[in-house]
Amino acid sequence: MSDAIQQEQIDQGVMETLRERDHSALAQQVNHLGCDNNDIIELLAHYMALSEQENDELFDDWYDNLSKDQHTVLKVFEVYRGQYEHQN
Repeated sequence: MSDAIQQEQIDQGVMETLRERDHSALAQQVNHLGCDNNDIIELLAHYMALSEQENDELFDDWYDNLSKDQHTVLKVFEVYRGQYEHQN
């Protein structure tokens, strides 16, 4: 299966999860990744710090050099965050 097809399936899964507010499909996507807890915490801290800065080029360069697993973690994080922000 090509990366483009896999990415499309992940994106479709994300959209379905947003509609259903069910985290199980997303959990399955991240549970098999080769990241340990510290890697994920460091990734999210770096992501949040760079997101708050006004230097888009610095963020873009950092983001473009992330691995596929890291991109998956960030996508799942954004879905969870979006759901929690809109619960109120």
